[in-house]
Amino acid sequence: MSMFLKNSVSKISVVLMLLLASNIVVGQHSLSAKEAVFMALENNYQMNIAQKQLEISEKNNKWSEAGLFPTVTLNVAQNNGIQDNTDNPFTFTPGIILNQTIAPSLNLNWNLFAGFAVKISKTRLEQLEEQSGNNVIAVMESTIQDVLKAYYTAQLQSERKNLFQSVLDASRKKHAYYELKEKYSSSTSLELLQFKNQLLTDSSNLLMQSISYDNSMRNLAIVMNDTVHVKEGYDLTDKIEEVIAEVDFETANTEMMSNNQNLKNQYLNLELQKSNTSLRRSFLYPVLSFRAGATPSWSEIREIKDNVFEAETKNLSYYGNLNLQYNLFNNWKNKRAVEVSKIQEEIAELNIESMTQTLSSTLENLIELYKLRQQLVNLSQENLIYAAKAYELADKRFNIGAINSIDLVSFKNNYQNIMIQHYENQFNKMDTYLEIYKMTGKISLEYKN
Repeated sequence: MSMFLKNSVSKISVVLMLLLASNIVVGQHSLSAKEAVFMALENNYQMNIAQKQLEISEKNNKWSEAGLFPTVTLNVAQNNGIQDNTDNPFTFTPGIILNQTIAPSLNLNWNLFAGFAVKISKTRLEQLEEQSGNNVIAVMESTIQDVLKAYYTAQLQSERKNLFQSVLDASRKKHAYYELKEKYSSSTSLELLQFKNQLLTDSSNLLMQSISYDNSMRNLAIVMNDTVHVKEGYDLTDKIEEVIAEVDFETANTEMMSNNQNLKNQYLNLELQKSNTSLRRSFLYPVLSFRAGATPSWSEIREIKDNVFEAETKNLSYYGNLNLQYNLFNNWKNKRAVEVSKIQEEIAELNIESMTQTLSSTLENLIELYKLRQQLVNLSQENLIYAAKAYELADKRFNIGAINSIDLVSFKNNYQNIMIQHYENQFNKMDTYLEIYKMTGKISLEYKN
């Protein structure tokens, strides 16, 4: 029996040394929730891609891209021709004639009227730029939500780790006291065995929780794409309860209708479809265009066999024409395109109505769930107060011998379980709040500047 106790003591010592070593953190980087969000927004690849796509849309949103200005082209041709007139008695240039010509041409093409297609195209470019901006905000909202979830998950794991550490510290003190007591007694006490067992259990719980905590910190670093401070770790300064505010359905629903990014995108899709209908309708109109150009040319003609003939010519031609083109019949293709586009407008309107109802219903369910989880937090918080008092009283009664170690461990485990459940309730409430926070668009309004 004594050999078993000595082995247990040695194992406990090793475990405690490992725990102490794992809890020594040097130079942790202080990190608030907003700092984590800003770091993620700066480093997130999808965010950077969305911003680059926005830059492309901004560059394309020009009147020149819509076709307002004429196009000017320059062509240069160098032509070479050989004509053999040695057997042609009716020519004024007998022999073998080489004709070399250089002919540059400058041409202008300008659509003066195409059924208002230029104005419609410019409107569509503006809408596409706005759509790219909305995509940036959508990526930003998802990134913020992911970062805040990862941040407060790590905060929760940190609180749980502190709880297991405090429980282990209490078990260590009890174990040390009864180990010293046994040293000066003649027999092994049941309490010492009980506290040895509890110390090993608490050590194992802390080790497992340390793994969960480290994983949550790594996940936070991955979401932020932080490669600088990940090794030194983070000192999270914001608590879960600090991010949560009260919510009201009517207020939240009004904010959602005005700011929800998915709903904004649906309205923008409807506007894009309307402009597409106008663009299709422009194909039903005639197209009036102006074409102008100038073509100078320089030629050299010479007989290459006997060199009896040589001449040079210069020529300049230019033109300016108006062209009216009207498609009289193409199997009603343009008319069908307009009708199909109108139907797609109706589909976009139906999508807006469907999304509006779905979002309102989802928001109402989330707010009900939020209120329920708020009640659970309140109950678990009150339960935690009583469990802490009960554990404190049980410890005092154990010290005077009124209860045994088994009863004390039962009170301690009850306090520990209630504390863990309280942390879970807090996180669940925060998670629901973040969903509401995102649906109402407030998450982007706070961070997008």
